[in-house]
Amino acid sequence: MQNPIYCAEIDLKIPFHDADMMEIVWHGHYAKYFEIARCELLDRIDYNYLAMRDSGYDWPIIDLRIRYIKPAVFGRIVTVRAFLAEWEHRLKIDYSIIDAATGAKLAKGHTVQVAVDRRNREMCLESPPVLLKKLGVKP
Repeated sequence: MQNPIYCAEIDLKIPFHDADMMEIVWHGHYAKYFEIARCELLDRIDYNYLAMRDSGYDWPIIDLRIRYIKPAVFGRIVTVRAFLAEWEHRLKIDYSIIDAATGAKLAKGHTVQVAVDRRNREMCLESPPVLLKKLGVKP
C-alpha cells in the first residue's frame, strides 16, 4: 500500500489563455500543470521549495518527460496527480493528467530533480538526510 504522503492531486479547470484556436491546451502548459501538482506534493511532505532552500539545498529539474495521450481542452476540469516514485538518490515524481468527468487519461510523465549543495554548488550523489527525515525514512 502506498503512503498517502507520497501522493497529491489537484483539480484544475482549463483556462482560456492555456488553449489555442482549436480550444486544445498548448503542449507547453502540461509542464505547468505538473509543477502545480508537484508543489502540492512537496507541501504535503513539508519540504517545499522554500524549505529546500532553507535546508541548504537547491533541487533543479534535470529531466522532464511528457507523453500526450488525448488533448486537454478549454473549460474542462482535469485532475493532475503527482506520486513520489524515487527519493534515495534523486526525486523522481510521476504524473498523470486525467479528465475529471470521463476518467480518460490525457497525459502522463515524470520529472527528475537532484539535490545541489547551496554552499559549494555541487550535486549530491544521494538525497540529503533532511529529505529522508521528512519522508519518515531512515537515512
